[in-house]
Amino acid sequence: MIKAKKSLGQNFLKDAEVLGRIIKASQLTGEDVVVEVGPGQGALTELLAGVCKKVIAIELDDRLVPILQEKFNDQKNVEIIHDDILKLNLPALIEKEMKANDANGYKVVANIPYYITAPIIRLFLETKIPPKEVIFMVQKEVAERIAAKPGAMSILAVSVQYYAKAEFLFTVFKESFEPVPKVDSAIIKITRNVGQEEISKEEVKKFFRIVKSGFSAKRKTLINNLSNSLQIDKKEIEEKLGSIGFSPSVRAQELGVEDWKKLAASFTSL
Repeated sequence: MIKAKKSLGQNFLKDAEVLGRIIKASQLTGEDVVVEVGPGQGALTELLAGVCKKVIAIELDDRLVPILQEKFNDQKNVEIIHDDILKLNLPALIEKEMKANDANGYKVVANIPYYITAPIIRLFLETKIPPKEVIFMVQKEVAERIAAKPGAMSILAVSVQYYAKAEFLFTVFKESFEPVPKVDSAIIKITRNVGQEEISKEEVKKFFRIVKSGFSAKRKTLINNLSNSLQIDKKEIEEKLGSIGFSPSVRAQELGVEDWKKLAASFTSL
């Protein structure tokens, strides 16, 4: 058996019950095209291939690729790609696969390497052809942050929820993996918002400039952060916050995505 590589953040999921729950949560049909990132030794890949039209499994570890290729040699609906998900031309790959499989979209189901969780999530949310739905296994703490509500928001939560609905589905205990990691994991479901593609790049850029400014210093109020980062008088920012129903003492973590959108819209000169 191949040993997990620490440098690639590998922990192989071995619990059959958890694998089954992931498949159930994915609600796949025989018409679905699925991208799997980091298939490892193919335990989840095998179940995916049994229910969907096509599985595109992208694996970086050159030790695992031949094992996967041999394992799925006779399964025509599984394609093993030896590449780095963060470096390959994802839109070109998706466009090709959707055309070849006569599909109008795709899903992502994966136990992703935890050390690149945020870049992978951002990749799929911001790519030219985004997935209809994403089922990811991530660290439990990260899953809780992504699905947070106003009062416990973070830049990560706002960034994901700006593009999509995020749901914490269930916990996966560390004993379900080989080798056993130090932390528990969780399954999250991310469903992209309808109409998101209609938002202009300029609007997105302004939104995230405001959000990053608002979260720039944890211990400071939102007024102080925005005033310092954007070089705008505190009185003006206080008026903007008041217009969307917040007091001068509010902090960034208390605002939900819709609040941030209203706040960003009030800055007409940025």
